[in-house]
Amino acid sequence: MYRVSVDVGGTFTDCLVLGEEGELRQFKSPTTPQDPSLGFLACLERAAKDFRRPLAAFLADVDLLIHGTTLATNTLINENGAKTGLITTKGFQDVIEIRRGYKNIRASMYNVFVPPYKPLVPRRHRLEVEERVLDSGEVLTPLNQDEARATAAKLKEAGMESLAVCFLHSYANPQHEQRAAEIAREVFNGGYVTASHDILPVWREFERFSTTVVSAYVGPVVERYLKALVKRLEESGFKKNLLLMLSSGLVETVAHCVPRAVLLIGSGPAAAPAGAAYIGESTGRRSLISIDMGGTSLDVCLIRDGEIPTTTESWVGEERVAIKMVDIHSAGAGGGSIAWVDSLGLLRVGPHSAGAEPGPACYGRGGKEPTVTDADLLLGYVPADFFLGGEIELARDKAEEAVKKVAQPLGMTVAQAAQAIFTTVNSFMADQITEVSTKRGNDVRDFALVVGGGAGPVHGAAIAELLSIPVVLIPSVAAAYSAFGMFAMDVGRNYARSYICGAKNIDIEKVNRLYGEMEAEAVAGFRANGIAPEQVVFRRSAEMRYGGQFHEVEVELMGSASSPQGGAAFTAQQLEATVNEFHRQHEKLYTFRMPWKAAEFLTFRLRATAPRAPFHLRQIEEGGPDGASAIKRRRRCWFDGQEVDTPVYDGARLLAGARFSGPAIIEETTTTVVVPARFDCAVDQWKNYLLTRVEKGND
Repeated sequence: MYRVSVDVGGTFTDCLVLGEEGELRQFKSPTTPQDPSLGFLACLERAAKDFRRPLAAFLADVDLLIHGTTLATNTLINENGAKTGLITTKGFQDVIEIRRGYKNIRASMYNVFVPPYKPLVPRRHRLEVEERVLDSGEVLTPLNQDEARATAAKLKEAGMESLAVCFLHSYANPQHEQRAAEIAREVFNGGYVTASHDILPVWREFERFSTTVVSAYVGPVVERYLKALVKRLEESGFKKNLLLMLSSGLVETVAHCVPRAVLLIGSGPAAAPAGAAYIGESTGRRSLISIDMGGTSLDVCLIRDGEIPTTTESWVGEERVAIKMVDIHSAGAGGGSIAWVDSLGLLRVGPHSAGAEPGPACYGRGGKEPTVTDADLLLGYVPADFFLGGEIELARDKAEEAVKKVAQPLGMTVAQAAQAIFTTVNSFMADQITEVSTKRGNDVRDFALVVGGGAGPVHGAAIAELLSIPVVLIPSVAAAYSAFGMFAMDVGRNYARSYICGAKNIDIEKVNRLYGEMEAEAVAGFRANGIAPEQVVFRRSAEMRYGGQFHEVEVELMGSASSPQGGAAFTAQQLEATVNEFHRQHEKLYTFRMPWKAAEFLTFRLRATAPRAPFHLRQIEEGGPDGASAIKRRRRCWFDGQEVDTPVYDGARLLAGARFSGPAIIEETTTTVVVPARFDCAVDQWKNYLLTRVEKGND
C-alpha cells in the first residue's frame, strides 16, 4: 500500500509517493491554472507509470491521499471569487468596511491619499435584518424571519452566487444565525450559504464577519474544483476519502472543508514546517528556520523547540482571516520571479512571477521576461540538459536575451546582471527571514536553515551566508517539500468558544460545559469518518490578556495537556497554574509581566487530533567519506564574481557518509543543490544534505 501526497503550487504540481518500506518517489508536472485537477491527475499518472501499473490499479493500492492547494488563497488574492452577499444584524452592515479603522495595509500609514478599502461585498449587497442576541446569549429581539427571507430573495435576484450570514453575538447563541441560514438555503435552493458561528464562533465581530465573508467568497470556486477532482479520482479508480491539508497544520475530509472553504487558505504552505520538524528531529535539531522557495513564492516559518507556531492574526491580501493558521510569512520570491529595473534605475526582483504559463524565458514556452531561474541557468547552477531529470531542456540563448533587458539599462554584462539578480533575490529572502526571527527577538545563528522547494536548494546556502546561519539542511525531496510535510500531519480540527471573564470571577462549571460541548462535537465528527473515540487526543488552551489589552496570549490549560477523550474537569488548582503560566508566557513574549493586574480569559480552544500512522524513511546505502566517484562532470559556474571550474555530483550516486567541500553542484532529478566555496557538505543516512558553514577569521 502507498501513501500519496499532492501539492498544487503556482508553477508545478508535486506528487510524493511513500511505500511501505519507507521508499520515497517524487514526481512533478506543470500546474494547470485553468483547471488544477488536470495537473493533479497528470502527476498521479506519472507516478503510476513509474510503478509500471495502470492508474486504476495504482490508485487501488493508495491507502492515504492528501492534497494541498493554493486555490483558495489565489482566488482571494486575484479577486476572482464568487459574487457574495451578506445578511447581518440591523445597524452592522458596515462592520467589514469600517474594520478597525485600518488603512489600506499595502500602503504607507503616513500616506493621506491612500484609497479607501474596497470590501469583498459592496454595500448594496450587505442587507440587514431585525434581530439581537446579547453577549450573554440572551435573546433581546427575536429574529424577523419574514425580513430574513425577503433579504435573501433580494440578494438572489441581484445575482449573488454565495451568501454569508453574520449576526452580532452569534458566538454566544447561534440560534438566529442557524435559522437565517436555513431560510437562505431554501431561497437559494441549495446555493453556497455559510454562517459565522460555523466558521469562527468567537467574539470580535469584525474578525468573525471578515473571515466568514472570505469563506463565502472563495467557497463556490473551491466547491466546484473539489467536486470535479473527486469525480475524476473516482472515475480513475480511487475509492477512499481524499484528505485536504488545512491552514492549521491538520488534515480533514473534503466534506468538512467544502462548506468551510476558508480553512484551505494557505493550505499547501502549511505543510512545509511539519516536514522541517520531521527532518530536524531525525538530525537531532529542534530550533529550525523553514523556507520553501518554489516557482512563485517564498514561505518562511520559525520553529522553536520543535513546536510549529500558529496564529489567529493573519491577513491575506487586504482581508483579515482569523482562523487558526500555521504562522508562515510569505513573499513573492521564487524561481519564476521576474527581475526588472525601477524608475530610479534600481534592480528589483518580484513580486510578479512568470508562473507556470508561460514560465521563465529559458523554458521556451513564450516567456520573455528575465526570471531568477534564467539567472541561475546563466550562472551555471541549473543544468540546461538535466532540468527535471532532462524532461525540460532549458534554452540558454533565450535566458540571455531575457536577462539583457536588465543588463543593458544597468550597464552590465549578461553574466554580471545574472549575478545581480541572484544576489538581489537572496538579499530579499534574507530580509524575509529576519521578519520572523531577528525582529521577534531570535538570533538566527541559533537555528538551522531547512531548505525546500524546487528553487530553494540553489539559493539556501547563499542566504545562510548572508545571515551567518551555521547549518543548512536540504532534503533530497526538497522539490516536494510541502508534499513531504503532509505525511507528518495529523487528522484533526480546531474548536473554539468565547467566554470573556476575569480569572477571579470565572465560572469553572461553565468552562467545563464549553469543553464538554467541543469534545462531544469532535468525537461525533471523528466517528462519522470512521475514527473511534479512543483514538482522539484533545489539547486544551485558552486566550488570555491583562485587562484593557488589545492582543491576547494563548496559554495551554495547565494540568489538562494532551489526553485521549479529554473528560477531565478543569479545577481551581489548574486555574491558578494557568494564570501563572500566562504571566510567564507574557514575559517571554513582551519582556514584562504584571501579576498585580487582573488577568482575563477570552476564548477557550480545543485541538482534537487522531495521530497519524507513524512512518519511517528508508535509509540509503553507506559509503566512504570520499564522494568523488559520484562526480559525473564539471561545469563553469560563477562564485563571488569569478567563473570557477566546478565539480557536478550525481545525487543518485551519493551514498551516506560522503563528504566534500564547495564549490560544488549536486544534481537531483527535481532540484539542484549549490554548495558555495565556504561550505562543507555531508550526506546522512536519510539522504539529507548537511551544509556546514566554514568559519572565517572575522566571522
